[in-house]
Amino acid sequence: MPEAIRHREVSRLEGFSDAVFGFALTLLVVSLEAPKDIGELRRLVAGLVPFALMFAMVVWIWYEHNIFFRRYGLQDTWTVFLNAVLLFVVLFYVYPLKFLTISLVGPLFMAPEDVPHLSSDGSGWFVTLLYSAGVLAIFAAFALLHRHAWRQRAALELTPEEQLTLRFSTRAHLLSMSLAVVSVAMLIVLPQHPAFAGMLFGLMGPLHAWNGYKAHAAHDALRKPLAPAE
Repeated sequence: MPEAIRHREVSRLEGFSDAVFGFALTLLVVSLEAPKDIGELRRLVAGLVPFALMFAMVVWIWYEHNIFFRRYGLQDTWTVFLNAVLLFVVLFYVYPLKFLTISLVGPLFMAPEDVPHLSSDGSGWFVTLLYSAGVLAIFAAFALLHRHAWRQRAALELTPEEQLTLRFSTRAHLLSMSLAVVSVAMLIVLPQHPAFAGMLFGLMGPLHAWNGYKAHAAHDALRKPLAPAE
């Protein structure tokens, strides 16, 4: 399949996926009604930062989804199935994401009565487990999609540089998935300290930066012309 076909117009599968992502973003909104008084307006403004963080997370997932389909344009049954699993998890994922984000960040900006609290009765453990399981499922789906594209690299006629990009993109999703696996394991082994499992996701930025650095170096090495023979 030539590259021109891969980089075609938006397919029905992508259009459907975009609609689902849009609906997921809608679910993040505290209220779909306009504020009726200054108190409601202040509560809405106070929730801006937590909402921005949640919005950024969902948009990042959408961006990774968009990049995959723009690069490879697969439409087979296995791709449709994995995409459906991914979209299903995203729709459910917004609820623990919303609860956890407001619980952690909300106290800095919102009134105490508007912030859900993670008490010591196991609710923190449960919410963190839901969050970790959601991250695991999302990036496992991404990893499987990229692995499927790797198996189709001959049919897609990927260039060596595109194959290298695919390899490092797959590794990026495996890194995210691995952090979620370790987080779930920590919640099982240390259920009384769910904060440690949540803080583990702070490593996602450095790990992705390291993977991007290695990918850049690998692309430079691939483009480097062979030294002339003596």
